Order: sequence, then structure tokens, then C-alpha cells
Amino acid sequence: MTEIRVPTLGESVTEATIGRWFKKAGDAVAVDEPLVELETDKVTIEVPAPSAGTLGEIIAKDGETVAVGALLGQINDGAAGAAAKPAAAPAPAKPAAAPPPPPSATAAPAPAPSAPKATPADAPAAPSVRRLSAESGIDASTVPGSGKDGRVTKGDMLAAIERAASAPTPVNQPAASVQVRAPSPADDAAREERVKMTRLRQTIARRLKDVQNTAAMLTTFNEVDMSHIMALRAQYKDVFEKKHSIKLGFMGFFTKACVQALKEIPAANAEIDGTDLIYKNYYHVGIAVGTDKGLVVPVVRDCDYKSIAEIEKSIADYGRRARDGQLKIEEMQGGTFTITNGGIYGSLMSTPILNAPQSGILGMHKIQERPVVVGGKVEIRPMMYLALSYDHRVIDGKEAVTFLVRVKESLEDPARLVLDL
Repeated sequence: MTEIRVPTLGESVTEATIGRWFKKAGDAVAVDEPLVELETDKVTIEVPAPSAGTLGEIIAKDGETVAVGALLGQINDGAAGAAAKPAAAPAPAKPAAAPPPPPSATAAPAPAPSAPKATPADAPAAPSVRRLSAESGIDASTVPGSGKDGRVTKGDMLAAIERAASAPTPVNQPAASVQVRAPSPADDAAREERVKMTRLRQTIARRLKDVQNTAAMLTTFNEVDMSHIMALRAQYKDVFEKKHSIKLGFMGFFTKACVQALKEIPAANAEIDGTDLIYKNYYHVGIAVGTDKGLVVPVVRDCDYKSIAEIEKSIADYGRRARDGQLKIEEMQGGTFTITNGGIYGSLMSTPILNAPQSGILGMHKIQERPVVVGGKVEIRPMMYLALSYDHRVIDGKEAVTFLVRVKESLEDPARLVLDL
């Protein structure tokens, strides 16, 4: 018999929700065949079968929350569906992330396997820990520390925040902290459908609201004439696709334009850590991708060293895997600036919300032909509104406006992107 356990899910991710089982008890399974889908607050992953045989008892049912290392089910060797063996059974071939619980305890695998030692009272907290404590309201002294001498690390704080966010709301919690709707009339209630939010959607909602509560967010606008970029794209799209095996879109141009603007306005590539400002001399640009399960932001790293073709390839690959639920957690971490394109859905103008802890996000919109004055004459040009939302604690208004102007200049004169002007 081989046990199926929750694998390690990535930095700061301590638990997941059972999305659905692909097999039923008694079904034959092959090695590495996907068995169950797990939803975390960042990605959806599939757990493969560790061995061939017959799927035995399913311990964790659809919708249940499970911790890393928790027992999900078991695979019986051969076709016979033998009964589960007692605790004296041999250990599984692959060690689990957490010690196997006895059969009587498998119904509640989610709690942490043991109580870690408490943080020493005299251990100074890191700036990132103090910041997370202040933003979340969780006392760092109550969080079990995994660092040296029991110190609380940033990962410990993130894990504690995730546990608090996923914990059920007590009945006696003040009503002001819980959004409760008035009951619908009976006729309307009969035509409503109540669906539990996925972990990803809950996390999106919480993070976006946290940004509004903590950052001094402001949005500034500009517009860009897309004539030259569109002409360049029309002229070279066929030869570009033939050489690089990828279509030439607009995101590569926008990404390179943003990198040039970030180099001139370093505050737009910075973040707050306690009372410090962290200026990042690297350019990892997050590209927002809409999926059926919510918005995810994979990160294209070191965009200042990548060509437009390399950026387009990365974006296309991330977009495909995001929609298939195959992104890795580390591929969505470490971004320094974000670009979101509401124009693909027809949005003419919007005010994007920051992707914490970043200080800036650029919103692209629909390209629309409009009359504009060019050289004293009215002409019809393909125009796009740009929106830069920024944290006013880090970026001043002058810097924000200058950033957008630099992006506009690069896009209206693409030679600037080639000459690094």
C-alpha cells in the first residue's frame, strides 16, 4: 500500500483545498497519473500517483482544507482493494513532508504536526516581519519561529497570515469586520446560487483590499498614439513570426518601454520595508493574465537583458500555462513592477490596483481611433489611454507623470527602444 500525501507547495504556502478527485475508490491508476487537484491561494496543482495499483480509501474529500504532508488517500498494490492496514504498516517508499498520522487521526490532517518552539522575547524582529505584523494585525510574538534560535522569519509571518485568512470566522466576531448581506425575499432566494469562493479568489479579494487599506494609492493618466508601433508591427510581423516562431504583439514593446522608464524613475521600481525604501536594480515585470479561476501575475525576469522576441516568448508561454493551471509558484514571485491589459476585454479606461508590495502598475487599454490634432490639423489616429496607479508614499506626482511621459515617448518613437534613449 502506498500513501498519497500533500506535496510541498512552495514558499509560505502551508495548506491547500481539495479541488476535485479525478479517480474514484476502486479505480485502477498508473504511475504519475494525475489523481487529485489541489487549490492554493496562488496556483492550482495536480498530485500524481506515486505508484501503480488501485485507488483505495479517499481520506480528504472535495472541498476540504489540508496541510502540507497531510494524508489524501492510498493506493493498494495490485487489483485487490485490501483494507487499510494498522499503524504498524511499513513506511511509504517516499518519505512524506509530515509524519504519518495514526488511522484514528486521519480525519483531521490539516493542523500543524507539532507545536514549534516560541520565539525568544529578546530576539529582534526583522524589518519585513515588523511590516507584515503591522499590516496584518498579527502579533509576531505569537507566531512560532523557524529561524535561528526560534526567530520569526518573513515566511513564518506569511504562513500565519494565510492561516488567519483561511480560518473560519467565529460566530461572536464583531459584525463590522464581516461583510453580511441582508436576506433576499423568498422568491429571489429560490433563484439564487450560493457558491463558496475558491482559495485563489479569496486571496485576490483580501490582497486587493489590503492594498487599498495600506498604500496611498493614486492614478495618473496619459494617452499614446499607437500609429508607429502598429505600422512597425504590420511591417515585420510575418518575418518576426517566421524567425522566432511567435507572433509579434504589443506587450514586448510596452515591457521594454516600462523598463526604460523604470531606469529613469527608480522609485517606480521600489518598495517599502518598514521605515526603509528598497530600490531594486533589476527589472522583473509581472504580466497580469486572466483565467477562469481568477487573475494571476507571472513574472518575466530580467527584462532589461531580454529582447522583445524573448519577452514575447515568455509572455506567451506564461499565458498558456496560466490558463491551463500549470504555473509554478516561484514563477509568480519576485516581481518589481506590473503591467495589466484591460484592452483585450474592451476596456477604454480603468484605474488598476497595485500588486503589493510593488509601488507601480501600468494599465493598458483598448486601441480606439479618435480625432486628434497633429501639426495644427485634425487627423484620425489609433489612440490608447494609459493609466499608472502608484503608491504616493514612494512615488511623487512629478515622478509618476514623468514615468508615463517616458513610456509614451518610447511607444510613439519605437527607435528609442532600439537605441535605449
